[in-house]
Amino acid sequence: MSWFYLDPENLEMTLRVALALILGAIPGLEREYHGSPAGLRTHMLVAGGAACFTLASVFGFDQGDPGRVAAQIVSGVGFLGAGTIWRRDSGPGGLTTAAGIWMVAAIGMLMGLGMYWLAISSSLLLLLTLWVLRFTRAEK
Repeated sequence: MSWFYLDPENLEMTLRVALALILGAIPGLEREYHGSPAGLRTHMLVAGGAACFTLASVFGFDQGDPGRVAAQIVSGVGFLGAGTIWRRDSGPGGLTTAAGIWMVAAIGMLMGLGMYWLAISSSLLLLLTLWVLRFTRAEK
């Protein structure tokens, strides 16, 4: 029952999920501040969940293709994001929130794979995109 003990491998997997939650919080705070349909908790849970599914796929099964779980994360999160788009009655809205959720899932998958640098830099680039490009929208 090595899965139960806090050996270095299990500690690193826990760290990956914790970092995924933190990285999901970065864009989640920005979305929360601007009143988006999906805010802090949603972004954190998507990133953490994607990391958990990725870890389970890579380390939990002796046989099979870990990419199959990744494909299901992508399609499942797309369904979740679609709910934020359909939520508005005044036409298509929430597209940035949906895309952000999708990106946060990718960041969680990167953390699950242990690709720390790419996950952290992607999270910061996402935040930069949300901040800087917010001001490029045409005034209505």
